[in-house]
Amino acid sequence: MDEKEQIKNEVIKAYRNIIEERYQYESLSKQYVIPNSFDKDRIAVFRNYFLSQLYPEPQKRKALDEAFEHLDQYIKHPKKLLRILLDSTKIVFRFGRYLPKILNAGIKALRSFRTATIFENRIIQVAQNEKLTPPYSKENVEGLIQKLDYQEIQNFINHNEQLFEIMHDRTLVKKIIEIVDHLILSMKKHPKIYSLAEIQGLEIGKNIIVQGDALFAELNREDQKLILDFVVKIEREVLEQLFIT
Repeated sequence: MDEKEQIKNEVIKAYRNIIEERYQYESLSKQYVIPNSFDKDRIAVFRNYFLSQLYPEPQKRKALDEAFEHLDQYIKHPKKLLRILLDSTKIVFRFGRYLPKILNAGIKALRSFRTATIFENRIIQVAQNEKLTPPYSKENVEGLIQKLDYQEIQNFINHNEQLFEIMHDRTLVKKIIEIVDHLILSMKKHPKIYSLAEIQGLEIGKNIIVQGDALFAELNREDQKLILDFVVKIEREVLEQLFIT
C-alpha cells in the first residue's frame, strides 16, 4: 500500500470513528434534548446507515467510488436518463408531466450522496498536502476540516439537508425507486449501449435510497419531521462549531 492509499484509508477510518462517537445516545443526551422517537434503537439505525451507505469502511470504498464515477455523467446531465424514460410509454403514462420533477428529485438525492464522498476526499487531500502522518485522531480530522473553505462546509451541510428532506417525503422516494428500477431494466436490455459499470452505479445509488427510506419506517409524519430536523441540526452545529472556535 502506497502512502497516498494509506492516508486515504486512515482518514476514512478516523471519520467513521467520529460518526460512531457522534451518534451515541449517551453522548447526544448530554448535549441536546432528544425527541422521544429518537431512542437508542433509532439512533443506531441512523448511525449504521451513515457508516454502511455514506462512509463505508475502506475495503468497501472502491465499489462506492467506482459507482459514483459512473453516476457522475448522469448526475451532471440528467437529460440522459430522461431520454431513456421517455422511450417507455408505461412510465410516461404513469407519471406524466411529473416525470421530470420526480427524476430531478432522485438526481438531487444522488448528488447529495456524491457530496458526502467529495467532502471526505477533500479532507484526504488536505491531509496529503499537510503531510500529516497517520493514524489520525478526532482532533486531527477536525483540524483538517478547519482548513477547508467555509463555503465547502456550507455546501456539504446544505446537501445533507436536501437529502433528508427528500428521504422524509416517502411517497416521493417510492416513485424515485420505481423510476430507477425502470432505468436499470431498460439499460440491461441494451448492453451494447450501457456498460455493466453504469448499471451497477445506478443499482448502488438505488440501494442507498432504499436504505435511506427505511430510516423513517414505522414512524408517523410528526416523528419523521422531528428526527429529520434533529439530525440536520446536529450535523450543522458540529461542522459550524469548528469554524467558530
